[in-house]
Amino acid sequence: MPGVLKIMEKTSTDALPLTVNSLEKQEVICIFGTGDFGRSLGLKMLQCGYSIVYGSRKPQMSSLLPNGAEVLSYSEAAHKSDIIIIAIHREHYDFLTELTEVLNGKILVDISNNLKINQYPESNAEYLAQLVPGAQVVKAFNTTSAWALQSGALDASQQVFVCGNDSKAKERVMDIVRTLALTPLDRGSLLAASEIENYPLQLFPKWRFPFYLSVVLCIFLFFYCVIREVIYPYVYEKKDSTFRMAISIPNRIFPITALTLLALVYLPGVTAAILQLYRGTKYRRFPDWLDHWMLCRKQLGLVALGFAFLHVLYTLVIPIRYYVRWRLRNITVTQATSKKENPFSTTTAWINDAYIALGILGFFLFVLLGITSLPSVSNTVNWREFRFIQSKLGYLTLILCTAHTLVYGGKRFLNPSILTWHLPSAYVLALIIPCTVLVIKLILILPCIDKTLTRIRQGWERNSKSALNGKTDI
Repeated sequence: MPGVLKIMEKTSTDALPLTVNSLEKQEVICIFGTGDFGRSLGLKMLQCGYSIVYGSRKPQMSSLLPNGAEVLSYSEAAHKSDIIIIAIHREHYDFLTELTEVLNGKILVDISNNLKINQYPESNAEYLAQLVPGAQVVKAFNTTSAWALQSGALDASQQVFVCGNDSKAKERVMDIVRTLALTPLDRGSLLAASEIENYPLQLFPKWRFPFYLSVVLCIFLFFYCVIREVIYPYVYEKKDSTFRMAISIPNRIFPITALTLLALVYLPGVTAAILQLYRGTKYRRFPDWLDHWMLCRKQLGLVALGFAFLHVLYTLVIPIRYYVRWRLRNITVTQATSKKENPFSTTTAWINDAYIALGILGFFLFVLLGITSLPSVSNTVNWREFRFIQSKLGYLTLILCTAHTLVYGGKRFLNPSILTWHLPSAYVLALIIPCTVLVIKLILILPCIDKTLTRIRQGWERNSKSALNGKTDI
């Protein structure tokens, strides 16, 4: 019997939440609101060892709540805990004014969001603080979804932004966030609540510039290629080449866009270096446009990688195209009837193989850059390793892809026959920005310039007193 009792005692203990000792008193958390998010957050807190009390306007009619949670009226529930999570829309906050005495001195956690960015003059959290001036209002959990809490798919939403005017209240809320296996991020006072509430309403904010830029580039290059390869032959030869718009023209647009976007990843870095050399200091802010550009470099690179993948796929289908098979058959028949063959050219073979090899190596490094930019991979390498891959191997990728395009052009760059209505071939346009970036980078790594730039980045200023004394402030 003692053995059986011991086993039963162990089983009942194991049934409790793992984060709570059965001898310790559970902390009570009150949640106003029994909607989707309130239920999901309450279930997660119950699993992590908290005792949950819901406040509802109709406690008898509340259903679908997690087992183990208690449902009371707002006033009764507020007496149970000193931390109250307000899982209610702003439009229904008015009833809180009737509970000002009960809520006085308590911590109110506002988790609400709006339908539009800057929908109200003040944030919801600041409005709540005005309604209940005696409470300590903290903004949190508004960037976490009910679905993520229910399913446990928290990979994309582990960070919880927290802000508030009372440091002790914020710390208690952040302790709850940590207990839920989330990562709190202190954003300062309640003035930051507007920014936090706008964050979930932003649709890919760092992807907008790369997306719009790539769309503009594709549209421009499409019409450029259509003029050269479709309209021009029709005007002068009455030749219908519209079929080129399906495969041939996109297969020119995608590599050009990929190479241009890759060059634009490294152009802001060399631009910033030129600005620092010109100013003689690193302690002056970059222009806003350059700051925004530098923050979008990762997104620019990933969009460029996407276009590079499209180029590879479109290239792989070339042998099965009807036009290509028709040309090969015609060439074969022509050579057979004329009993002539084209002599083998070692130079042409070298150029062709070099062109393919450079493309393969460039694409391999391109993919490597994309993989290392993923958080799951970048978190496993230190800062120096990450910088080596993204900077050194990044420039090597740019060199290989630019060389791939140069070899593709061969001797045709300066040949007037490639001009159509005085317009050069599209691949010539693709080389403008990459070659500019590589030339500027080559100048910046010259010892005489690189030494000065390194000193500036270590804190040296051209016109400072410490510079005149030969000292550097770090």
